[in-house]
Amino acid sequence: MAIVDVQVPQFSESVSEGTLLTWKKKPGEAVAIDETLVEIETDKVVLEVPAPAAGVLAEIIKADGSTVTSQELLARIDTEGKAGAAAPAASAAAPAAAPVAAQAAAGKGDVAMPAAAKILAEKGLQATDVAGTGKDGRVTKGDALAAGAKPVAAPVAVAANPAVAKPLPAVAAPVQPNLGERPEQRVPMTRLRARIAERLVQSQSTNAILTTFNEVNMAPVMEMRKKFQEKFEKEHGVKLGFMSFFVKAAVAALKKYPIINASVDGNDIVYHGYFDIGIAVGSPRGLVVPVLRNVDQMSFADIEKKIAEFGAKAKEGKLSIDELTGGTFSISNGGTFGSMLSTPIINPPQSAILGVHATKDRAVVENGQVVVRPINYLAMSYDHRIIDGREAVLGLVTMKEALEDPARLLFDI
Repeated sequence: MAIVDVQVPQFSESVSEGTLLTWKKKPGEAVAIDETLVEIETDKVVLEVPAPAAGVLAEIIKADGSTVTSQELLARIDTEGKAGAAAPAASAAAPAAAPVAAQAAAGKGDVAMPAAAKILAEKGLQATDVAGTGKDGRVTKGDALAAGAKPVAAPVAVAANPAVAKPLPAVAAPVQPNLGERPEQRVPMTRLRARIAERLVQSQSTNAILTTFNEVNMAPVMEMRKKFQEKFEKEHGVKLGFMSFFVKAAVAALKKYPIINASVDGNDIVYHGYFDIGIAVGSPRGLVVPVLRNVDQMSFADIEKKIAEFGAKAKEGKLSIDELTGGTFSISNGGTFGSMLSTPIINPPQSAILGVHATKDRAVVENGQVVVRPINYLAMSYDHRIIDGREAVLGLVTMKEALEDPARLLFDI
C-alpha cells in the first residue's frame, strides 16, 4: 500500500483559515490525479483541493464543515488500492460520522450528513427524528438547522416516603413556532459575507467618510461607443462597455490629484506611484472586488477583456486571492442594477471610491434652455482625514470633464 497525503493548500498571508465544504468523493472511490476532491471557502475565495495522485480515497480526516489551516492533513489516497474496497476505520478526527455510520448499518432510517449530525447532537436529536431532504433521504445541514430541539424529560421528585416517587409538573418543551405565511429561516453567514460585513464596519469606524456628487452628460461617450462598437468588437473580440471609460476617467483624476490614490498607514500617508483599480463585481457568494493592475498602461480593449474575465471567474467562484488583493482606488457600478444614487463605502485601506449609477434621460438646463440629456450621477466617497474637499471635488470634476469629452482620454489631456 502506497499512501499519499491530501493537504490544505498554502494560504496567503492575509488568510488564516478556511471552512471545508462538501467532499466530492467518498472513501473507497477511485480518484484521478488533479481531480477536485473538496473545496475550501476562505473569506476571500473558494479554493479547490486537487488529488495529488491517482488511486483510491482511503480515508477522510476532516469532515464537511471543518475549520482548516494551511498544510493541514485532509485525507489519504492509496495509490495501489482498488475502487470499491472496504474503507479503513474512520479517523478520530471525525467522531460525528461514527453514529451516522452505525445508524445506517442498522437500517434505522435517514442518515445525517456529518455537519448535520453535529447540529443534531447539540439539539439532542437523532437522524430518525428529522425528515431528510437530501439524496436517498439523508438529513442535510439545512434540515438539522430547521429541526426543533428534543423535548426535555420531566424531572422526578422524591416524596417524603422514598418508596413513592411522584413526577413534578412537566416542563414546557421548546416549541417550533407555526409561522404559517410568515416563515423564517436562520442561515449562518458564509466566510465571505462575514468578511464583507467586518470590512464595511471597519471602514465606517476608522475613516472620516464624506461623499461628493456630480452629474455627467453621457451623450458624447454613448455616441463614441455607438460609432466604434462594431469595429471594436470585431477587432478585439469583446464589446466596448461603459466601464472602460469610467476607469480611464478615474485614472486621469488620480494622476492629477495623487492624494486620491493614496492610503493611510498609521500616522503616515502612502502615495502610490501606480494605479491599481478594484472593480466591484457581484457573485453568487457576495460582492467581490478584483483588481486591474497598472491600469494606466492598459488600453480600452485590455480593460474590457479583463473585466469580462473577472465577471466570468466571479460567477464560477474561480477568482484567485492575488486577483482580490490590493488596489489603490475602487469603482462600484450600481447602475447595473438600476441605482440612481448612492454613497459608496470605502474599501480599506484605500481612501476613495467612485460610485457609478444608471444613465437616464433627464431635463437639464443648457444655455438658458431646458433640454433632455442622458445623465449619470457620479458619487465619490473619500477619507476626509487625508483628502480635503477641494481635491475630492476637483478630482470628480476631472472625471466629469473626461467623460463629457472622451477624446481627451485618447490623448491623455
